Amino acid sequence: MTSPVSDTITMFGADWCRDCIRTKKQLDELGVAYTYVDLVADPAAADIAKDISGRTNIPVVVYPDSTHHVEPSNADVESKLRELSLI
Repeated sequence: MTSPVSDTITMFGADWCRDCIRTKKQLDELGVAYTYVDLVADPAAADIAKDISGRTNIPVVVYPDSTHHVEPSNADVESKLRELSLI
C-alpha cells in the first residue's frame, strides 16, 4: 500500500466530527487543495491516521512536508499553510 502523504495535504476526518467540519471548511474557504479521507466511508483508514499521529483523535491533517496536526485550531492550520507558502 502506498503512503497517503504526497505533495498535497491529506485530511483524515468524519462528518460527525465538529473539528473536522471546521478544518475542512477552512481549507475550502482558503482554496487549498487537499485529499479528504472519510473515516466513515473507509474505517480502515483510521489505522493509517492513528499510525501517523499516534492518537485516535481527528482530524489528522498531514502536510506536504510530512508534518501533521491533530485536532488543529484554525490558527495552527493557517500558520502551517503560510510556512509552506500554500496561502
